[in-house]
Amino acid sequence: MSDFEADELDQEPVAGVPPTPQQHFPSRFDGAKGVVTPLITTVVAFLVGGLVVALTGKDPVRVYHAIYEGTGVGWLFQVGNHSARIPFETGHMWFPWDTASVAAGNLQQTLLVTTPIVLTALAVAFAFRCGMFNIGGQGQYVAGTIFAVWLGSSFASLDPWLHVTLCLVAGALAGAVWAGIAGILKATVGAHEVISTIMLNWTAIWVGSYLFGEGGPLQGAQVSIPDSNNIVDGAKLPVFWGLKLLQGLSIGIFIAIAMLVVYWILVNRTTLGFAVRAVGFNPEAARYGGISVARNYFVAMAIAGGFAGLAGAIDITGWEYQIGPADIQANQIGFIGLAAALLGRNTAIGAGFASLLFGALITGTSSRQLDPSIFRPDLAGNLTTIIQGLVVLFVGLNLGGLWAWLRRRRRA
Repeated sequence: MSDFEADELDQEPVAGVPPTPQQHFPSRFDGAKGVVTPLITTVVAFLVGGLVVALTGKDPVRVYHAIYEGTGVGWLFQVGNHSARIPFETGHMWFPWDTASVAAGNLQQTLLVTTPIVLTALAVAFAFRCGMFNIGGQGQYVAGTIFAVWLGSSFASLDPWLHVTLCLVAGALAGAVWAGIAGILKATVGAHEVISTIMLNWTAIWVGSYLFGEGGPLQGAQVSIPDSNNIVDGAKLPVFWGLKLLQGLSIGIFIAIAMLVVYWILVNRTTLGFAVRAVGFNPEAARYGGISVARNYFVAMAIAGGFAGLAGAIDITGWEYQIGPADIQANQIGFIGLAAALLGRNTAIGAGFASLLFGALITGTSSRQLDPSIFRPDLAGNLTTIIQGLVVLFVGLNLGGLWAWLRRRRRA
Protein backbone atom coordinates (compact mmCIF):
# COMPACT_ATOMS: atom_id res chain seq x y z
CA MET A 1 0.00 0.00 0.00
CA SER A 2 1.20 3.49 -0.79
CA ASP A 3 2.92 5.54 1.90
CA PHE A 4 0.27 8.19 1.30
CA GLU A 5 -2.69 5.91 2.02
CA ALA A 6 -4.00 5.00 5.44
CA ASP A 7 -1.99 2.27 7.12
CA GLU A 8 -3.72 -0.96 8.04
CA LEU A 9 -3.24 -0.64 11.78
CA ASP A 10 -5.46 -3.52 12.79
CA GLN A 11 -6.79 -6.79 11.50
CA GLU A 12 -10.40 -7.20 10.37
CA PRO A 13 -12.90 -7.85 13.21
CA VAL A 14 -13.41 -11.50 14.09
CA ALA A 15 -16.83 -12.94 14.91
CA GLY A 16 -17.37 -13.08 18.68
CA VAL A 17 -14.42 -10.82 19.43
CA PRO A 18 -15.18 -7.21 20.43
CA PRO A 19 -13.76 -4.73 17.90
CA THR A 20 -10.88 -2.53 18.92
CA PRO A 21 -11.33 1.25 19.14
CA GLN A 22 -9.39 1.57 15.88
CA GLN A 23 -11.86 -0.77 14.17
CA HIS A 24 -14.80 1.13 15.65
CA PHE A 25 -13.54 4.52 14.50
CA PRO A 26 -11.11 4.01 11.59
CA SER A 27 -11.73 7.41 10.05
CA ARG A 28 -10.65 9.16 13.24
CA PHE A 29 -7.30 7.33 13.32
CA ASP A 30 -6.75 7.74 9.58
CA GLY A 31 -7.44 11.45 9.84
CA ALA A 32 -5.13 11.82 12.84
CA LYS A 33 -2.36 10.01 10.99
CA GLY A 34 -2.76 12.41 8.08
CA VAL A 35 -1.91 15.28 10.45
CA VAL A 36 0.51 13.60 12.86
CA THR A 37 2.85 12.09 10.26
CA PRO A 38 3.71 15.42 8.56
CA LEU A 39 4.14 17.04 11.97
CA ILE A 40 6.51 14.30 13.10
CA THR A 41 8.40 14.57 9.82
CA THR A 42 8.73 18.34 10.17
CA VAL A 43 9.81 18.25 13.82
CA VAL A 44 12.44 15.57 13.20
CA ALA A 45 13.77 17.45 10.15
CA PHE A 46 14.10 20.65 12.19
CA LEU A 47 15.74 18.79 15.06
CA VAL A 48 18.34 17.32 12.72
CA GLY A 49 18.79 20.74 11.14
CA GLY A 50 19.30 22.19 14.62
CA LEU A 51 21.99 19.58 15.27
CA VAL A 52 23.76 20.74 12.11
CA VAL A 53 23.58 24.34 13.37
CA ALA A 54 24.97 23.28 16.75
CA LEU A 55 27.92 21.58 15.04
CA THR A 56 28.86 24.96 13.55
CA GLY A 57 29.11 26.41 17.06
CA LYS A 58 25.88 28.42 16.91
CA ASP A 59 22.81 28.28 19.14
CA PRO A 60 20.03 26.48 17.18
CA VAL A 61 17.24 28.16 19.16
CA ARG A 62 18.63 31.61 18.49
CA VAL A 63 19.17 30.83 14.81
CA TYR A 64 15.66 29.45 14.33
CA HIS A 65 14.22 32.48 16.14
CA ALA A 66 16.14 34.81 13.82
CA ILE A 67 14.86 32.89 10.80
CA TYR A 68 11.32 33.14 12.15
CA GLU A 69 11.70 36.89 12.60
CA GLY A 70 12.92 37.15 9.02
CA THR A 71 9.83 35.42 7.65
CA GLY A 72 7.56 38.25 8.80
CA VAL A 73 5.00 35.79 10.15
CA GLY A 74 5.28 37.55 13.50
CA TRP A 75 3.54 40.52 11.85
CA LEU A 76 0.27 38.72 12.54
CA PHE A 77 0.95 38.32 16.26
CA GLN A 78 2.69 41.48 17.36
CA VAL A 79 2.09 42.51 20.97
CA GLY A 80 2.34 46.01 22.31
CA ASN A 81 0.59 49.29 22.98
CA HIS A 82 -1.70 50.24 20.13
CA SER A 83 -4.93 52.11 19.77
CA ALA A 84 -6.69 49.08 18.27
CA ARG A 85 -6.07 46.53 20.98
CA ILE A 86 -7.98 43.27 21.17
CA PRO A 87 -7.83 41.21 24.40
CA PHE A 88 -5.89 38.02 23.83
CA GLU A 89 -5.47 35.64 26.75
CA THR A 90 -3.12 37.24 29.28
CA GLY A 91 -1.85 40.00 27.00
CA HIS A 92 -3.05 42.05 24.10
CA MET A 93 -2.95 41.32 20.41
CA TRP A 94 -3.33 44.07 17.87
CA PHE A 95 -3.66 43.88 14.15
CA PRO A 96 -0.64 45.77 12.78
CA TRP A 97 -2.01 48.09 10.13
CA ASP A 98 1.46 49.53 9.56
CA THR A 99 2.07 47.85 6.20
CA ALA A 100 5.36 49.73 5.79
CA SER A 101 7.04 47.93 8.70
CA VAL A 102 9.98 45.60 8.19
CA ALA A 103 7.91 42.62 9.37
CA ALA A 104 5.20 43.44 6.84
CA GLY A 105 7.75 43.59 4.04
CA ASN A 106 9.20 40.26 5.11
CA LEU A 107 5.76 38.66 5.14
CA GLN A 108 5.10 39.98 1.65
CA GLN A 109 8.27 38.24 0.47
CA THR A 110 7.28 35.03 2.22
CA LEU A 111 3.91 34.97 0.48
CA LEU A 112 5.50 35.86 -2.88
CA VAL A 113 7.75 32.81 -2.61
CA THR A 114 4.96 30.62 -1.27
CA THR A 115 2.69 31.30 -4.27
CA PRO A 116 4.65 29.33 -6.91
CA ILE A 117 5.52 26.60 -4.40
CA VAL A 118 1.80 25.98 -3.84
CA LEU A 119 1.22 25.54 -7.57
CA THR A 120 4.27 23.36 -8.25
CA ALA A 121 3.26 21.25 -5.24
CA LEU A 122 -0.15 20.73 -6.84
CA ALA A 123 1.62 19.73 -10.06
CA VAL A 124 3.30 16.90 -8.19
CA ALA A 125 0.23 15.99 -6.13
CA PHE A 126 -2.22 15.69 -9.00
CA ALA A 127 0.07 13.46 -11.04
CA PHE A 128 0.68 11.31 -7.97
CA ARG A 129 -3.07 10.78 -7.62
CA CYS A 130 -2.85 9.03 -10.98
CA GLY A 131 0.08 6.90 -9.85
CA MET A 132 2.75 9.02 -11.52
CA PHE A 133 5.72 10.83 -10.00
CA ASN A 134 5.99 14.19 -11.75
CA ILE A 135 9.58 15.35 -11.35
CA GLY A 136 9.08 17.83 -14.18
CA GLY A 137 7.55 20.72 -12.28
CA GLN A 138 10.68 22.78 -12.88
CA GLY A 139 10.56 22.39 -16.66
CA GLN A 140 6.83 23.07 -16.71
CA TYR A 141 7.39 26.18 -14.62
CA VAL A 142 10.06 27.38 -17.06
CA ALA A 143 7.74 26.75 -20.02
CA GLY A 144 5.14 28.93 -18.34
CA THR A 145 7.62 31.75 -17.72
CA ILE A 146 8.82 31.71 -21.33
CA PHE A 147 5.36 32.19 -22.80
CA ALA A 148 4.30 34.66 -20.13
CA VAL A 149 7.29 36.94 -20.67
CA TRP A 150 7.05 36.64 -24.46
CA LEU A 151 3.38 37.62 -24.56
CA GLY A 152 3.73 40.07 -21.69
CA SER A 153 6.42 42.06 -23.49
CA SER A 154 4.32 42.15 -26.68
CA PHE A 155 0.91 43.61 -27.58
CA ALA A 156 1.45 46.80 -25.57
CA SER A 157 -1.86 48.28 -26.75
CA LEU A 158 -3.94 45.34 -25.51
CA ASP A 159 -6.50 45.89 -22.75
CA PRO A 160 -4.66 45.32 -19.40
CA TRP A 161 -7.08 42.76 -17.96
CA LEU A 162 -7.15 40.85 -21.24
CA HIS A 163 -3.38 41.06 -21.51
CA VAL A 164 -2.57 39.72 -18.05
CA THR A 165 -5.22 37.00 -18.45
CA LEU A 166 -3.66 36.01 -21.76
CA CYS A 167 -0.24 35.70 -20.09
CA LEU A 168 -1.61 33.52 -17.29
CA VAL A 169 -3.60 31.26 -19.59
CA ALA A 170 -0.71 30.92 -22.05
CA GLY A 171 1.67 30.05 -19.20
CA ALA A 172 -0.68 27.38 -17.87
CA LEU A 173 -1.20 25.92 -21.36
CA ALA A 174 2.55 25.87 -22.00
CA GLY A 175 3.11 23.91 -18.80
CA ALA A 176 0.25 21.57 -19.69
CA VAL A 177 1.67 20.86 -23.13
CA TRP A 178 5.15 20.33 -21.72
CA ALA A 179 3.92 17.86 -19.11
CA GLY A 180 1.54 16.30 -21.64
CA ILE A 181 4.56 15.09 -23.61
CA ALA A 182 5.54 12.88 -20.68
CA GLY A 183 1.92 11.77 -20.33
CA ILE A 184 1.74 10.74 -23.98
CA LEU A 185 5.01 8.84 -23.73
CA LYS A 186 3.73 7.04 -20.64
CA ALA A 187 0.40 6.21 -22.28
CA THR A 188 1.76 5.04 -25.64
CA VAL A 189 5.15 3.42 -25.18
CA GLY A 190 5.24 3.05 -21.39
CA ALA A 191 8.14 5.48 -20.90
CA HIS A 192 8.58 6.08 -17.19
CA GLU A 193 7.51 9.60 -16.28
CA VAL A 194 10.42 10.13 -13.88
CA ILE A 195 12.94 9.75 -16.69
CA SER A 196 10.96 11.70 -19.28
CA THR A 197 10.13 14.61 -16.97
CA ILE A 198 13.75 14.93 -15.82
CA MET A 199 14.87 15.11 -19.45
CA LEU A 200 12.11 17.61 -20.22
CA ASN A 201 13.33 19.73 -17.30
CA TRP A 202 16.75 20.13 -18.86
CA THR A 203 15.28 20.67 -22.31
CA ALA A 204 13.13 23.55 -21.01
CA ILE A 205 16.04 25.06 -19.07
CA TRP A 206 18.42 25.08 -22.02
CA VAL A 207 15.79 26.19 -24.53
CA GLY A 208 14.96 29.11 -22.24
CA SER A 209 18.66 29.92 -21.80
CA TYR A 210 19.05 30.04 -25.59
CA LEU A 211 15.94 32.16 -26.17
CA PHE A 212 16.98 34.88 -23.71
CA GLY A 213 20.77 34.53 -24.03
CA GLU A 214 23.05 36.74 -26.05
CA GLY A 215 21.86 36.71 -29.64
CA GLY A 216 18.76 34.72 -28.72
CA PRO A 217 15.48 35.43 -30.51
CA LEU A 218 13.81 36.73 -27.33
CA GLN A 219 16.74 38.69 -25.93
CA GLY A 220 15.86 42.19 -24.77
CA ALA A 221 16.77 45.48 -26.42
CA GLN A 222 20.12 45.72 -24.59
CA VAL A 223 22.30 43.50 -26.73
CA SER A 224 25.09 43.19 -24.17
CA ILE A 225 22.75 41.91 -21.43
CA PRO A 226 21.35 38.35 -21.71
CA ASP A 227 17.85 39.12 -20.52
CA SER A 228 14.33 39.43 -21.83
CA ASN A 229 12.45 42.67 -22.26
CA ASN A 230 10.34 43.80 -19.32
CA ILE A 231 6.68 42.97 -19.67
CA VAL A 232 4.48 46.01 -20.25
CA ASP A 233 2.46 47.54 -17.41
CA GLY A 234 -0.78 46.15 -18.79
CA ALA A 235 0.52 42.60 -18.37
CA LYS A 236 1.35 43.00 -14.67
CA LEU A 237 -0.86 41.61 -11.93
CA PRO A 238 -2.22 44.27 -9.54
CA VAL A 239 -0.21 44.66 -6.33
CA PHE A 240 -2.57 44.95 -3.37
CA TRP A 241 -0.03 45.09 -0.53
CA GLY A 242 3.25 46.94 -0.63
CA LEU A 243 4.99 48.80 -3.44
CA LYS A 244 5.33 47.36 -6.93
CA LEU A 245 8.92 48.64 -7.21
CA LEU A 246 9.82 46.82 -3.98
CA GLN A 247 8.25 43.49 -4.94
CA GLY A 248 4.92 44.07 -3.24
CA LEU A 249 2.45 41.22 -2.96
CA SER A 250 0.23 40.78 -6.02
CA ILE A 251 -3.14 39.07 -6.30
CA GLY A 252 -1.26 35.96 -7.47
CA ILE A 253 -1.50 34.65 -3.90
CA PHE A 254 -5.29 34.55 -4.24
CA ILE A 255 -4.98 32.69 -7.54
CA ALA A 256 -2.81 30.08 -5.81
CA ILE A 257 -5.37 29.70 -3.00
CA ALA A 258 -8.13 29.37 -5.60
CA MET A 259 -6.13 26.60 -7.30
CA LEU A 260 -5.99 24.72 -3.99
CA VAL A 261 -9.78 24.75 -4.00
CA VAL A 262 -9.88 23.73 -7.68
CA TYR A 263 -7.50 20.85 -6.95
CA TRP A 264 -9.67 19.61 -4.07
CA ILE A 265 -12.81 19.78 -6.18
CA LEU A 266 -11.16 18.01 -9.13
CA VAL A 267 -9.83 15.19 -7.00
CA ASN A 268 -12.80 14.66 -4.69
CA ARG A 269 -15.93 15.91 -6.44
CA THR A 270 -15.62 15.10 -10.15
CA THR A 271 -15.76 12.00 -12.30
CA LEU A 272 -12.37 12.98 -13.69
CA GLY A 273 -10.91 12.90 -10.19
CA PHE A 274 -12.51 9.52 -9.54
CA ALA A 275 -11.03 8.11 -12.75
CA VAL A 276 -7.60 9.56 -11.97
CA ARG A 277 -7.61 8.10 -8.46
CA ALA A 278 -8.84 4.75 -9.74
CA VAL A 279 -5.98 4.55 -12.23
CA GLY A 280 -3.51 5.59 -9.56
CA PHE A 281 -4.75 2.95 -7.14
CA ASN A 282 -4.91 0.05 -9.59
CA PRO A 283 -4.55 0.59 -13.37
CA GLU A 284 -5.65 -2.93 -14.26
CA ALA A 285 -8.79 -2.76 -12.15
CA ALA A 286 -9.58 0.66 -13.60
CA ARG A 287 -9.15 -0.67 -17.14
CA TYR A 288 -11.41 -3.62 -16.32
CA GLY A 289 -14.01 -1.13 -15.06
CA GLY A 290 -14.04 0.71 -18.40
CA ILE A 291 -11.72 3.60 -17.50
CA SER A 292 -9.18 4.58 -20.15
CA VAL A 293 -5.83 4.32 -18.40
CA ALA A 294 -3.88 5.89 -21.27
CA ARG A 295 -6.23 8.87 -21.48
CA ASN A 296 -6.00 9.52 -17.75
CA TYR A 297 -2.21 9.36 -17.81
CA PHE A 298 -2.18 12.14 -20.39
CA VAL A 299 -4.93 14.22 -18.77
CA ALA A 300 -3.41 13.96 -15.29
CA MET A 301 0.01 15.04 -16.50
CA ALA A 302 -1.45 17.89 -18.56
CA ILE A 303 -3.43 19.23 -15.59
CA ALA A 304 -0.37 18.87 -13.36
CA GLY A 305 1.73 20.78 -15.88
CA GLY A 306 -0.94 23.46 -16.06
CA PHE A 307 -0.51 24.15 -12.34
CA ALA A 308 3.28 24.47 -12.70
CA GLY A 309 3.05 26.58 -15.85
CA LEU A 310 0.64 28.92 -14.08
CA ALA A 311 3.21 29.28 -11.29
CA GLY A 312 5.77 30.53 -13.79
CA ALA A 313 3.30 32.94 -15.36
CA ILE A 314 2.30 34.36 -11.95
CA ASP A 315 5.94 34.97 -11.03
CA ILE A 316 6.52 36.85 -14.29
CA THR A 317 3.35 38.94 -14.13
CA GLY A 318 3.40 39.34 -10.34
CA TRP A 319 6.89 40.56 -9.50
CA GLU A 320 9.75 39.38 -11.73
CA TYR A 321 8.59 41.11 -14.93
CA GLN A 322 11.53 39.71 -16.93
CA ILE A 323 13.70 36.61 -17.12
CA GLY A 324 17.22 35.69 -18.14
CA PRO A 325 19.39 32.56 -18.52
CA ALA A 326 20.90 33.01 -15.05
CA ASP A 327 17.43 33.18 -13.48
CA ILE A 328 16.24 30.10 -15.35
CA GLN A 329 19.26 28.02 -14.39
CA ALA A 330 19.29 29.08 -10.73
CA ASN A 331 15.58 28.65 -10.07
CA GLN A 332 14.65 25.54 -8.05
CA ILE A 333 10.99 26.23 -7.30
CA GLY A 334 9.74 23.06 -8.97
CA PHE A 335 11.87 20.86 -6.75
CA ILE A 336 10.80 22.74 -3.63
CA GLY A 337 7.20 22.12 -4.69
CA LEU A 338 8.03 18.43 -4.84
CA ALA A 339 9.08 18.45 -1.19
CA ALA A 340 5.97 20.44 -0.26
CA ALA A 341 3.69 17.92 -1.99
CA LEU A 342 5.34 15.02 -0.21
CA LEU A 343 5.15 16.70 3.18
CA GLY A 344 1.54 17.70 2.53
CA ARG A 345 0.65 14.10 1.61
CA ASN A 346 -0.75 15.28 -1.74
CA THR A 347 -3.74 16.96 -0.13
CA ALA A 348 -4.85 20.54 -0.80
CA ILE A 349 -4.60 21.71 2.81
CA GLY A 350 -1.37 19.84 3.42
CA ALA A 351 0.27 21.22 0.27
CA GLY A 352 -0.80 24.74 1.23
CA PHE A 353 0.69 24.65 4.71
CA ALA A 354 3.84 22.81 3.57
CA SER A 355 4.36 25.42 0.85
CA LEU A 356 4.02 28.20 3.41
CA LEU A 357 6.61 26.46 5.59
CA PHE A 358 9.14 26.21 2.77
CA GLY A 359 8.39 29.73 1.55
CA ALA A 360 9.00 31.04 5.05
CA LEU A 361 12.28 29.11 5.30
CA ILE A 362 13.53 30.51 2.02
CA THR A 363 12.66 34.07 3.00
CA GLY A 364 13.87 33.80 6.58
CA THR A 365 17.28 32.49 5.54
CA SER A 366 17.88 35.04 2.78
CA SER A 367 20.73 37.53 3.08
CA ARG A 368 18.25 40.42 3.27
CA GLN A 369 16.45 39.06 6.34
CA LEU A 370 18.95 37.05 8.39
CA ASP A 371 21.43 38.87 10.59
CA PRO A 372 24.91 37.51 9.63
CA SER A 373 26.11 37.97 13.20
CA ILE A 374 23.63 35.29 14.28
CA PHE A 375 24.18 32.90 11.38
CA ARG A 376 25.72 33.29 7.95
CA PRO A 377 22.93 33.58 5.36
CA ASP A 378 24.78 31.38 2.85
CA LEU A 379 24.97 28.62 5.45
CA ALA A 380 21.35 29.23 6.41
CA GLY A 381 20.35 28.78 2.76
CA ASN A 382 22.07 25.40 2.84
CA LEU A 383 20.22 24.66 6.07
CA THR A 384 16.95 25.19 4.19
CA THR A 385 18.08 22.73 1.53
CA ILE A 386 19.05 20.24 4.23
CA ILE A 387 15.61 20.48 5.83
CA GLN A 388 13.94 20.01 2.45
CA GLY A 389 16.07 16.94 1.78
CA LEU A 390 15.34 15.53 5.22
CA VAL A 391 11.61 15.97 4.64
CA VAL A 392 11.82 13.95 1.42
CA LEU A 393 13.95 11.32 3.17
CA PHE A 394 11.63 10.98 6.16
CA VAL A 395 8.54 10.88 3.97
CA GLY A 396 10.20 8.05 2.06
CA LEU A 397 10.92 6.28 5.35
CA ASN A 398 7.24 6.83 6.29
CA LEU A 399 7.72 7.70 9.95
CA GLY A 400 3.99 7.34 10.55
CA GLY A 401 4.04 3.85 9.08
CA LEU A 402 7.08 2.99 11.20
CA TRP A 403 5.24 4.16 14.31
CA ALA A 404 2.23 1.99 13.39
CA TRP A 405 4.49 -1.01 12.74
CA LEU A 406 6.12 -0.63 16.15
CA ARG A 407 2.66 -0.47 17.77
CA ARG A 408 1.68 -3.66 15.99
CA ARG A 409 4.88 -5.37 17.09
CA ARG A 410 4.16 -4.47 20.71
CA ARG A 411 0.68 -5.93 20.46
CA ALA A 412 1.90 -9.13 18.85
